Amino acid sequence: MANNFSMQHQEFLGKEIVDCAYKVHKELGPGLLEKVYEVCFCYELDKKGIPNGRQVPIPIRYEDKFFTEGFVADVLVDELVICELKSVTEINPVWHAQIISHLKLMGLKLGYLINFNVPLIKNGIKRFVI
Repeated sequence: MANNFSMQHQEFLGKEIVDCAYKVHKELGPGLLEKVYEVCFCYELDKKGIPNGRQVPIPIRYEDKFFTEGFVADVLVDELVICELKSVTEINPVWHAQIISHLKLMGLKLGYLINFNVPLIKNGIKRFVI
């Protein structure tokens, strides 16, 4: 039952994440810096009462050591969903592999790659489930 609740909560968060991305894109449009979108995106999450963190270190285990240097998630939503935010003309395919690696490193199942530099935000949102 707890697993089902977790999946339902992740789906709820996913819908809210997409809603926040739409609101930010509608207000600001394309062409700004990623940091601007990140601040506004997290503000929208805050308004909904959804916990989030910006620039969250992703721990790496190497042998018997853990390191926090190296990888950072742009936004971690409610300790369950990674959001990587971009403002680019083209998505680099390596970012797809990167978000999947980040999900695995953090033991999470759901992530989003959101590119705000598009005319229609629906074309800039990619969902990842592992």
